[in-house]
This record gives sequence, structure tokens and C-alpha cells, in this order.
Amino acid sequence: MVIATDDERIYNAARGFGAGVAMTSPGHLSGTDRVAEVAAGRPEARVIVNIQGDEPLIDPAAIDAAVRAILNDPALPMTTLSKRIERVDEITNPNVVKVVTGLTGDAIYFSRNPIPYDRAGGAVYFKHIGLYVYRRDFLLAYPSLPVGPLEKVECLEQLRALENGHRIGVVETSYESLGVDTPEDLEEVSRMMVATARK
Repeated sequence: MVIATDDERIYNAARGFGAGVAMTSPGHLSGTDRVAEVAAGRPEARVIVNIQGDEPLIDPAAIDAAVRAILNDPALPMTTLSKRIERVDEITNPNVVKVVTGLTGDAIYFSRNPIPYDRAGGAVYFKHIGLYVYRRDFLLAYPSLPVGPLEKVECLEQLRALENGHRIGVVETSYESLGVDTPEDLEEVSRMMVATARK
């Protein structure tokens, strides 16, 4: 495991508890670009898992499921996770990214807005969980892909893959994501981690 960062505070904190850390360029547009830089120096890694820093409580079983999906489909360059939304407030929360998939399970689109539009009633919404699994060749090519208008307007790095015609396999999980996007999220996660440590 390697923590990739361009922030000396994160670098020093991670080194302080013995983690492997890679200091990367501050010019990356996204976390995937940053991970690609680190992966380029590790030729032994054929499949790379990117666990985003705002998902500190991610379930290892969910990680395994995303890895299995890419290993089971040699044509799949990238996988990620989704979870059915159960809290109504998350549907309209722009910090909770929504995903829609086709009948094959591949992503059609990701958005900060509610998708699909519930015109007929009874829509089911899925949120995207901040984890990606990539094949090495695809990951190393990712930074050279053109950044399209959808990635720019939504500020969602995974849209670069879709806009350039690449598949993203989406694995549904029961893991209830608690991403850290606000100070309130950080306080809640901190309380949960302290409670877990005391058990």
C-alpha cells in the first residue's frame, strides 16, 4: 500500500505512523492522474486499486468485489462501486455522486445531480463510492486522455474515461459509504473510529 500525496503535511503524518508514501506532482488534475504517476514507477503492479482518502471506513469486502470484477473480465479497463441510496437527503446532495448503469452493469453516467430523472415515479438511485480498480496499461494512459466538457462541469474524474469511450464496470455493494466531504462528515467519522477503537 502506498499513500500518494502532494502535501508535505500528509507526507510527514503518514511517514510518522510508518506508511509507505509517495510525494507526487502538485499539478495533477485528479486522484487518478496522481495514482498513475505512482504506478508508473512500479512495473510489477498489473492491477492497481485506488482507495480515495475521503473513504477511510471502506469495507475490505467491497474492495475485493471490485477487484474480482476486473479480474473476471479481461476486456474491462476499470471498475468501481455503487450502493443503493436509502437516505432521501443523499439524492439531492451534490457531494453524493450518483451513478446510472446499463443492463451489462457498466456505467452510463455519473453526476452530482439526481439521476435518473423520476418522471414516471419509482426511480431507484445509486451513489458512487470512491474506489477505483484499474488495469495498468489503462491507468498509465489515462493522464493523456483529453479532458472533456462533462468532466470539467461535474468535476468528476471518472467521466474522462466515459467521454473517451472506455468502459467502467460498476459493482453494487451493500457497504454503506460515509465519505468525508465536509467538517461535519469528519467529526462523524472520527467519532465512529474512536468508538471502534474502544471495543
